[in-house]
Amino acid sequence: MADLRALPWLGSGLVVMTLLAPPSPWPGAAARAQSEISASLNRQSFVAAAVRRAGPAVVTIDTERTVATSGGAWGGLPRGLLNDPLFRQFFGMPQQQQPSQRIERGQGSGFIFQAEGLILTNAHVVEKSDRVTVGLQGGRRVDGTVVGLDRLTDLAVVRLAGNGPWPVAPLGNSDSLQVGEWAIAVGNPYGLDNTVTMGIISNLNRNASKLGITDKRLDLIQTDAAINPGNSGGPLLNADGEVIGINTLVRTGPGAGLGFAIPINRARDIARQLLKSGRVSHPVIGVSLEVVRAEDGTSLNQGVRVVSVQASGPAARAGLQRGDVIVQVGGQSIHYPSQLVTAVERVGVGGSLVLRVNRAGNTLELTVTPAQLSPAP
Repeated sequence: MADLRALPWLGSGLVVMTLLAPPSPWPGAAARAQSEISASLNRQSFVAAAVRRAGPAVVTIDTERTVATSGGAWGGLPRGLLNDPLFRQFFGMPQQQQPSQRIERGQGSGFIFQAEGLILTNAHVVEKSDRVTVGLQGGRRVDGTVVGLDRLTDLAVVRLAGNGPWPVAPLGNSDSLQVGEWAIAVGNPYGLDNTVTMGIISNLNRNASKLGITDKRLDLIQTDAAINPGNSGGPLLNADGEVIGINTLVRTGPGAGLGFAIPINRARDIARQLLKSGRVSHPVIGVSLEVVRAEDGTSLNQGVRVVSVQASGPAARAGLQRGDVIVQVGGQSIHYPSQLVTAVERVGVGGSLVLRVNRAGNTLELTVTPAQLSPAP
């Protein structure tokens, strides 16, 4: 044990404290022990600990679907020509064109988030699949059933056949993330099981529409941890090994190397709705928003500006106008569009939401009632 001793008073009026370690009868042995401890610590890392905690719950998802094809060797010809009886007779083709089938296979990643054998993954991984097979660590393969999927948020829940026991990945809190935190992506890119990459949280609340993705309703976590084909549906972990996001896409071309993940809090809510009813409610008020910035020339230092208002939508009926700046939602200050989306989803379709709006320097309050998002045709 260390020995803390006080030296006598000095002329300067100061007391000097010294930390003295007890003498070691084997100085060389103590140095070697310290060296071994340091070497062990150097060989380990928080990444290894995080992956040990969540890794057993990360799975490979293999899918199959049957696709009908027609025409066989003649498939490159126009359909009208192929359906012409004289043409078919002249070339000795059967008068009735027999459709053929082929099997399309796909692969992605996922993770078990509930002990009953429930898996979270991307909707695009399992959509239109006839068969889903789940590969676990250790080589075990189990059939899976798609409980439900939501194309708008690109999320799906798969149930494993059998009773387990199943390893479960711990879920974190994506609302508490900060830019610069560690991010660890785990998945099976290119069929290479249990691949781990590391980076940081590069940004938060990246709207999918700003990435050119107009058919999704997502605010994404941006990371520079490598996300490759086959990583889709796998977990993005924090330094503690908790799932904070679901890897969903990587940017190619200009800006390549940027990966994006769905926040786990959003995914958790979607999964709850899918398990309860097999479908997801998407309340909207019919506005497009952008963050207010100091360089915009306004005196406001926070809020979201209304870029456009859907004609006859809930926001238009409530009196919201293009150029309005929403500064509060339900009595809470707002800084990002995702906060308004969260508030709208919290009150739900038919609920009531009070917005405090700055319009050309004047403050007013508007009450809006969210409506259900119409499905894409």
